[in-house]
Amino acid sequence: MIPGPIETAFTNVFLNLEVLLVIFAAAAYGIFMGSVPGLTATMAVALLIPLTYFMDTTSALAAVVTLVASAIFAGDIPNTLLRIPGTPSSAAYTDDAYALTRQGRHQTALGVSLVFSVAGGIFGTLVLIFLARPLASLATSFSSFEYFWLYLLGLSCAALVSRGSSLKGSLALVIGLLISTIGLSAVHSEPRFTFGVPQLLKGIEFIPAMIGLFGVSEVLRNMSGAATPVAPVAEKRGAVRETLAPAFQTFSGRFFHFLRSGTIGSLIGMLPGAGADIAAWVSKAISKRFSKRPEEYGKGSLEAIADSTAANNSALAGAWVPALVFGIPGDSVTALVIGVLTMHHVTPGPAIFENQGELVYSIYAMFLVANLFLLPLGFLAIRAGGLLIRIPRRVLLPCILLFCIVGSYAIRNSTLDIVVMLLMGLLGFFLERRQVPLGPVVLGIILGGPLEEKFIQSLTSSDGSIAAFFSRPAAAVLGIVCLALWASPLLFRKKIAIRRDDKMNENGTKQVRALISGKVQGVFFRDCTCTEARKLELDGWVRNVEDGKVEAIFKGPSETVKQMILWCKEEGSPRSSVSGIEVSEDSSNIDNNEFEIRY
Repeated sequence: MIPGPIETAFTNVFLNLEVLLVIFAAAAYGIFMGSVPGLTATMAVALLIPLTYFMDTTSALAAVVTLVASAIFAGDIPNTLLRIPGTPSSAAYTDDAYALTRQGRHQTALGVSLVFSVAGGIFGTLVLIFLARPLASLATSFSSFEYFWLYLLGLSCAALVSRGSSLKGSLALVIGLLISTIGLSAVHSEPRFTFGVPQLLKGIEFIPAMIGLFGVSEVLRNMSGAATPVAPVAEKRGAVRETLAPAFQTFSGRFFHFLRSGTIGSLIGMLPGAGADIAAWVSKAISKRFSKRPEEYGKGSLEAIADSTAANNSALAGAWVPALVFGIPGDSVTALVIGVLTMHHVTPGPAIFENQGELVYSIYAMFLVANLFLLPLGFLAIRAGGLLIRIPRRVLLPCILLFCIVGSYAIRNSTLDIVVMLLMGLLGFFLERRQVPLGPVVLGIILGGPLEEKFIQSLTSSDGSIAAFFSRPAAAVLGIVCLALWASPLLFRKKIAIRRDDKMNENGTKQVRALISGKVQGVFFRDCTCTEARKLELDGWVRNVEDGKVEAIFKGPSETVKQMILWCKEEGSPRSSVSGIEVSEDSSNIDNNEFEIRY
């Protein structure tokens, strides 16, 4: 009996030692490339392409599929341990991941990221297997109107679900959009804000900007003493259980949330040019909206990490839908994949399912094997990466800065990118001092150009009619969702405040004024106090009164306020020394929604 295409594909992947060795080597290479800031999955695939010329088609595609899946997960390692996103999609949950590291829970955070990355990748593969053809036709029906609303939806989610107030998130988004206007206009090819520097004609590369905003700013915060020290972690036995048990527990408790995030990632991933970064932000926004603990998002939420990683990994397989069915790349990686297919005399398109069914089923099998290989290799990478937080800061910080410089220069071999990285690091440092989130800045830089391009195209095709943006059913739905998203903070702010007050009343609300004396002047003590108070979900503020004195208002459940006062007495910031605290009852009106620093 002649074996069918499914049996042949199974043999070519699962029972072929050469292909399995290629998958193993590509996974290790992808984890290394993804864990070094600046060395993206796209760059890793581009460097691999010359080697694929000497492989057969199955091995070449297996290498690319495995490499991308591994690199996307590995980007979470520096994101969690060093606060440097390895990939743009990691920026969606940087604050949550690094907050867990400061609490000594980095293995839990990375374990959740690994398990949901693998599960999201498998979910996206199942979508690719069963729904490739019908969903591809849906993706190709999108016009410039739908893409405009989709990009705006991703940007809106980044601004509204980021840490802190929606107003500060919107400010960060505007800063990112302004930076994206530097260079040649995507529509009119006119130079903007280049100041006579030819290298700026290509615009600001987002990788050096992202490295600077998160990596260099964190180095500056540590040098200034404003960063919260990482909690010491003792070496424990049973590393597999310690890392993966909380992740599987989270998965079993959030299975339906996982299905929602995987669906979002797959649908957005198949839209050409959308990508995993938009999927991660949209999934996080929806996750926060339906969460029972939305106040934890941005402060160390495992839910945010789980739903975002599931979405961005399912988007990887989704991007192959238009690539296989129509030869239209879903993202930059699948654009390179089409080149690999062409190099091996394979033409993507509707006929590929009939003419080369074995290859299509082999691709499905590759995705499954790649994600299964990722689980043990990712665990080893987590164990190795955990050594980073045990390195003394005086040794680690120069190494981080070196990686930032190398990663920024490697993108275009341009010293200008190093300058951009350093300037963005300073910008990130000052924005952090004002509690302005950095994630929306990055997404604004990435999507600013495409958003402007689709907006101009839409206006041109509709002769300037704004009504045309709602003329198509899909565009109308996306537009209404966007407008509703921007209106939601006004509608839900009162509800959230009532829920917080009810929670405090159940535990007995207490509001005190604390006058703290000692070596507490400067920004160090105030920043650490603000971070600790937000972690405890207290309302209030802190400010300098005079040299050697700081005034603070703490409002919340009685036991939590006592815990905060004890923290000020016994712990405080790394460079502070409290000599005394005068505590008194306070009845002043507090109008801010979260703890803040006042000047």
